[in-house]
Amino acid sequence: MSKRDYYEILGCSKTASESELKKAFRSKAKELHPDRNSGNSAATEKFKKVNEAYDILKDPEKRAAYDRYGHAAFDGSMGGGFSGGGSSNGDFASAFSDVFEDLFGDFMGGGNSRSNSSQRANRGADLRYNMQISLKHAFSGKKTNIDVPTSVSCDTCKGTGAQSGAAPTSCPTCSGIGKVRAQQGFFTVERTCPTCAGKGQIIKNPCRLCSGQGRVDKSKKLSVNIPPGVETGTRIRLAGEGEAGIRGGQPGDLYIFIEVEKHSIFEREGNDLFCRIPITMTTAALGGDLEAPTLDGGKTRVKIPQGSQNNKQLRLKGKGMPSIRGSSKGDLYIEILVETPVNLNAEQIQLLKQFEKSCRDNNPANKDFFSKVKNFWNTN
Repeated sequence: MSKRDYYEILGCSKTASESELKKAFRSKAKELHPDRNSGNSAATEKFKKVNEAYDILKDPEKRAAYDRYGHAAFDGSMGGGFSGGGSSNGDFASAFSDVFEDLFGDFMGGGNSRSNSSQRANRGADLRYNMQISLKHAFSGKKTNIDVPTSVSCDTCKGTGAQSGAAPTSCPTCSGIGKVRAQQGFFTVERTCPTCAGKGQIIKNPCRLCSGQGRVDKSKKLSVNIPPGVETGTRIRLAGEGEAGIRGGQPGDLYIFIEVEKHSIFEREGNDLFCRIPITMTTAALGGDLEAPTLDGGKTRVKIPQGSQNNKQLRLKGKGMPSIRGSSKGDLYIEILVETPVNLNAEQIQLLKQFEKSCRDNNPANKDFFSKVKNFWNTN
């Protein structure tokens, strides 16, 4: 009886790349896996054939032989040929092992290597610290000290979790391997040992201070450098300053999240700053000079052009916020706010009325608008 084409079994073309072959195999294996098709003998048989096909095609030499001679390259009719074309349990486990963890590790208890799973199990947690700073400190940068409630390595047992002089012993459940094996249908499943959490050792005489954890709760004082240019949402990572790991495991990291407080004078948009400065009607009409504040605490002279209108912006290049990722700086925009005088006395009112009559032709925007309004009314 002729055997079905391996490429057809996997559902891919003969020109498929290694990654495409692997993707096709993963898809088929997940679909036909015995744990998902309990009691379905047809699915089980198809699962074996999918595994057999991938076992051949994943090996460059075997694939080349198959592409040239087909199944004859492995049935002995070519005089020797390759081994491994059958569907024995040994070949099955070999072909499936490179993708098994990726496919079924989560729901069947699989994982990465012993060292990786052990590191994950014993690694300390990452911590978050929220810090509020002023806009001025965001401009200039800041060095400050913070107190972080965390877990630190136990001084009594030096982080080992064992009483002084006591040594860890090999875990009886996994015999020091860190993993236990269980039979799942055709193949063996490895899981992290539940007794030692993948470490391979247990502590018979745990430290009384930390109860065998190798760490204790304690507040830690840290010095933090806030670089110039930070903004709300900036995250600063302090590697290894999170919680201490269990029994000497790798510590977690500390993440500082920045929130920049609002300023009473300046508003920020990206690296640009905006400052609204009120001026009198006469200054707006006649022009003049004013002293504008800068965020570093200094001041700069700004020239107001004659006839300046309300909300006019004057740009001061390079007077804004520094960039956190370079040496460039934003700009400072002075926004003019023309202030109308209030609480006028009789004499001032009379003077303004005379002034208005004398300069009606000096307000072009006003004249143009009402000309358009008059035309609108006449045409409707």
